[in-house]
Amino acid sequence: MRFATKAVHSQKNHNDSIGAIMPPIYQTSTYRQTIGDSPATYDYGRAGNPTRTALEKNLAELEGANHGVAYASGMSATDAILRVLRPGDHVIASGHMYGGNYRYFKFILEPLGIDVSLIDFSRIETIEKTLSPKTRVIWAESPTNPLCKVVDLELIAQCAHSVGATFVVDNTFASPYLQKPLTLGADIILHSTTKYLGGHSDLIGGFVCTDDDEWAEHLRFQVKCVGAIPGPMDCYLVLRGAKTLHVRMERHCANAHTIARYLEGHSNVSQVIYPGLESDAGHAIAKKQMSDFGGMMAIVLNTSTAQQTRSIVNELKIFNFAESLGGVESLIGHPATMSHGALTAEERIQLGISDNLVRLSVGIEDVDDLIEDLDQALSNI
Repeated sequence: MRFATKAVHSQKNHNDSIGAIMPPIYQTSTYRQTIGDSPATYDYGRAGNPTRTALEKNLAELEGANHGVAYASGMSATDAILRVLRPGDHVIASGHMYGGNYRYFKFILEPLGIDVSLIDFSRIETIEKTLSPKTRVIWAESPTNPLCKVVDLELIAQCAHSVGATFVVDNTFASPYLQKPLTLGADIILHSTTKYLGGHSDLIGGFVCTDDDEWAEHLRFQVKCVGAIPGPMDCYLVLRGAKTLHVRMERHCANAHTIARYLEGHSNVSQVIYPGLESDAGHAIAKKQMSDFGGMMAIVLNTSTAQQTRSIVNELKIFNFAESLGGVESLIGHPATMSHGALTAEERIQLGISDNLVRLSVGIEDVDDLIEDLDQALSNI
């Protein structure tokens, strides 16, 4: 089956005896067991839930993976992967990544005695020079959050595997509809299902998938022991969202293309960072490893202070000034005071997160309305 058919029908045969089209929501904390030779499929809600199983199978199939494990949030999914590390281990990650993960690497892993290298992934030579025999994990995003930088996943996978390290790709920005990291050499894929997979800004969740049996066992062990599980209702909402992922992503991409071209010529915008533009530094790589360029972009305004930038953002009527991304509605964020607000000013400057940088999550509204909204706000600069 092709992607759109999988998205709609992958859980058609979910063993519901009454023929319900959608998998039931099993709102239960425990299960009745019988005395016998074979263990029960489900015994306690922390360890497993049929609605959660349906979600895990659905998303794993969309990514082309053998195993999938759902979590309570993208950060709990990150934590589950990285709990494999021990003091003295080395992990390499892109410095250009989601601020929550940046905090986790700096303030959770490093104090535990794990050697963390946060580097620029734009040059493969930089990664090669940072490798060591103790490197256990290489962690990448593509496109990155918030600067929408694109990195060559195939080359990074080769680097990771040259020292026996696991290559993890956060595929949240692209979604499985636009990019398949496992086919590019990734060992593990991470998603915040809060974003495009859920798609409606009404849930928090995370997901990890892999083809590796040992990693799958580790991930499921973390679920059972730590208990960072999504509730059955949240699992159902992601399942519902996944059915329309392909349709939504096509509109997100089309709107983003049009807006990026409009902003590229705007007198009050000094830079547009969107891999769909031929002028973008990551365009060639994105064209090679993605089927389209996504709904996320970053722009640099001709403002001079964070306060001025936020005041311009507040002039928007359709774009909501809010955290998160990937919903049907358009959002705008100010990374310097939101996702990367915990970093020092010097750290933000080194990463290219200036006070006049904003991040757009382009929704599925009428694109002419979105452009008119941006135009009226930008005219105040």
